[in-house]
Amino acid sequence: MKLWEQHTCLPLVPSADVAELARYPLGSYVSVNVGFSPHSKAVSTELCADFRRKAVADGRFSVIGDGESENLITLAFDLEDSGPLEGDVDNVRYFHDLGVRSMLPTYNWANAAGCGCLDAEDTGLTAYGRELVREMNRVGMLADGSHCSIRTGLDIASTTQAPMIYSHSNFAALWAHPRNITDEQAVECARTGGVVGINGVGIFLGPNGPDEGARRVSAMADHIEYGVELLGIDHVGIGSDYSFDHDDFNLELALHPEAFSEEYTRYGPLQWVPPEDVVTLPSMLRARGWDSDAIAAVYGGNFRRVAGLSAPYRPVTGPSGDSDTGRDYPG
Repeated sequence: MKLWEQHTCLPLVPSADVAELARYPLGSYVSVNVGFSPHSKAVSTELCADFRRKAVADGRFSVIGDGESENLITLAFDLEDSGPLEGDVDNVRYFHDLGVRSMLPTYNWANAAGCGCLDAEDTGLTAYGRELVREMNRVGMLADGSHCSIRTGLDIASTTQAPMIYSHSNFAALWAHPRNITDEQAVECARTGGVVGINGVGIFLGPNGPDEGARRVSAMADHIEYGVELLGIDHVGIGSDYSFDHDDFNLELALHPEAFSEEYTRYGPLQWVPPEDVVTLPSMLRARGWDSDAIAAVYGGNFRRVAGLSAPYRPVTGPSGDSDTGRDYPG
């Protein structure tokens, strides 16, 4: 059974160890963050190049666009804010060419594209943000509502002509946190044909204690089951948001609490569900009575389907010379 991990984070520095991603099973698809609001186009460009170079040299990975293998982990990239585009819509295509396959318009706080989930005033997507969504549709990049405000997420759903996603967002109905999404957001995402990816971050699940690892995995399963009941089996997936840079992230929280909010800082150091525990979700769901087809849909099939629907068609010349159509997503 193939895992589709829609969002995970390496340290956003040249010293990042890409080999850490081999903690995911062979045959997995893993989307790796390459920048958010503080990062420039140049920095995110270099991160894409650095991660790709290290992945190819390692031998256990392929990078999106280079094909897919049962014996390799397929890597793609994502942006957690539109800041690295530096206000230029043409940079959507630029980053797509580098392997970026999904992007959040905003990360926590308002920017030129729209509002974030921590903003007190929620005015939704701006005109520029809507233009970004339309260009993402055209290029074949998934528009992602995670970290966005409620209104911004709903505006993405009403603007997009392709499935949108919440790559790593849990349900506020189960755990009230400003980073979690409302049922309305989730339903509108599903209406576009999209998928909500459940994350494994303790403060977004509830159990955040250092010794509550088993409870976090169980809470992920609770959110998965809630999402399936609300949206149907076709609209829930996994985006664990595991931070291989968790020590750096917690240090950033401690040193710069003003950059987040009390809802991030009051729980103590953040805890995550690591790859080794994410892969236990199928057995946990099976123990709850799930069948193999349902597990396969959530574990990877749903995001795989949406990625294929969102990728732009391009002409492909077959052996006979006839033109056909194809997509640049694996599978």
